[in-house]
Amino acid sequence: MPSEPIEASVFPSVLSREQDDEFRTLEAENLSLVLSRHSTQLNALHPVKTLHDLEEIHENEGYHLVAFEKGAGEDPREWGKLKKWWITVSTATLCLSVAIGSSIVTGDMTGPTKELGIKQEITNLTVTCFVMGFGIGPLFMAPLSEVFGRRPVYLASMSLYFIFTLPTALAHNAATLVVGRMIAGLAASAPVCNIGGSLADIWAIEDRGAPMALFSVTLFAGPCIGPMVAGWIGMYAGWRWIYWTLFIFLGVAFIFTLFIPETLAPVLLRRKAQKLRKATGDDRYCTLEELEKIPFTEAMKVALIRPFLMLFQEPIVIFFSFYLSFIYSLLYLMFFAFPIAFSEVRGFSAGLTGITFISIMLGILIAGALVPVQEKIYAKATRNGTYPEARLYPMMLGCFILPAALFIFAFTGGYKWVHWIAVCISGTLFGIAMIMIYVSANSYIIDSYSSYAASAMAAKTFLRSECGAMVPLFVNQMFHNMGFQWAGLLLALAACAIAPIPFIFYFNGETIRMRSSRASQNKRSRDEHVRAESAGSTESIPEKAAR
Repeated sequence: MPSEPIEASVFPSVLSREQDDEFRTLEAENLSLVLSRHSTQLNALHPVKTLHDLEEIHENEGYHLVAFEKGAGEDPREWGKLKKWWITVSTATLCLSVAIGSSIVTGDMTGPTKELGIKQEITNLTVTCFVMGFGIGPLFMAPLSEVFGRRPVYLASMSLYFIFTLPTALAHNAATLVVGRMIAGLAASAPVCNIGGSLADIWAIEDRGAPMALFSVTLFAGPCIGPMVAGWIGMYAGWRWIYWTLFIFLGVAFIFTLFIPETLAPVLLRRKAQKLRKATGDDRYCTLEELEKIPFTEAMKVALIRPFLMLFQEPIVIFFSFYLSFIYSLLYLMFFAFPIAFSEVRGFSAGLTGITFISIMLGILIAGALVPVQEKIYAKATRNGTYPEARLYPMMLGCFILPAALFIFAFTGGYKWVHWIAVCISGTLFGIAMIMIYVSANSYIIDSYSSYAASAMAAKTFLRSECGAMVPLFVNQMFHNMGFQWAGLLLALAACAIAPIPFIFYFNGETIRMRSSRASQNKRSRDEHVRAESAGSTESIPEKAAR
């Protein structure tokens, strides 16, 4: 999911911090401040950047706040492009392993059903439980990432994901299979919810287009790759080798994890402060994040409660979470509807049915290639001020493509005499619409909120994942009992019913934000920042605070 810069108050209400779409990073530049032990007044101080700077610091009653040294390669934003792209590709590999893992088991759902002697609905739970973990996991991963950094969370997450995939490959009963998938899904949520933050840590705003496009493509193309590969594996090697293949791939992905460095600025600054304290014996050297540190229990409390409050109180979060949940549910619905259209109706083998998912992936790649274009359009639209509604242009187009794709799918998928390419065309259109809507809506949520963006995204992720997880429990019955055409038609009409949402917010978004205590507060602070830039002010926000 794309990440954008947002400012939030951190210690008094004027200091600047940047947050990504899932979680936040502290902007460490220009935090050359002293906080008096006996008051809340901020006073300017020469920045502490190297050990040599310690000789120039006079004794006083304040804390010495540590900052990155310019040009020394301490700041992740200053790392070389080769290193940045290594981190980008490595984290994208983790995301790909998670995305593939969510759907790869659909390549052969009848194998475990027959061998273990369980009902088809129980086998479908292997998808449901894994995707449910996506929604629950981020609620805990957010504070963990803030406290321990991104790298430890990646390592712990991928280790657990790797370990708990093993019992699913060796399972001899339904309980082992389902519980293993549930725990693996919980663990696998960390890469998905942290990668956007990692990219925001290392890439400047104007350079994030390509990295975020790669992240978005892997996030949605991965579920399509899963059944493409698993169909052939299930045919020639059996269902267990689908799980073994995933296990081996996770082992490779874990190797990538070992070489991903820490990128979260507060953690890197905290390590630097620790070195300075150890070298000098002076405990006054610290970071702003250490001074304003929130207790872990309090962070967990906020992470668990605020998303649900926003899910019921914020119109933007409510409607866009609902729309994205529908899109995500459609994606997982296709993993079961395509086998009906191609295997049951047209007699395709499991391998050939898997190949048809290339059509959806093609649409994803087409739309992903257009993401940088949208970024340029947005940059042009916001030259003179903030305008979150400029994020909605792709969604306003995608909301027409989506029902068109579903209408084609409904009237072609269930008829053997209709050429199979027609169903694939609907899949390509669906892939295009999905990315257009998803990326646009995510960006709009982030731009509409600031210090609450992480909670807003957690709320969206929770609802999206839980809705997607429910699909395997009813999709087969829906298409078989209603008939392919009527089931597809119902989905197309639902897409038509929610199509006005982006237009409503495009024309009324500012009014809606101003009525929200969270969003309107963000809008005022950002507009003040824009006006200051327009007036030619070069004084940083921390400098104003110090003054």
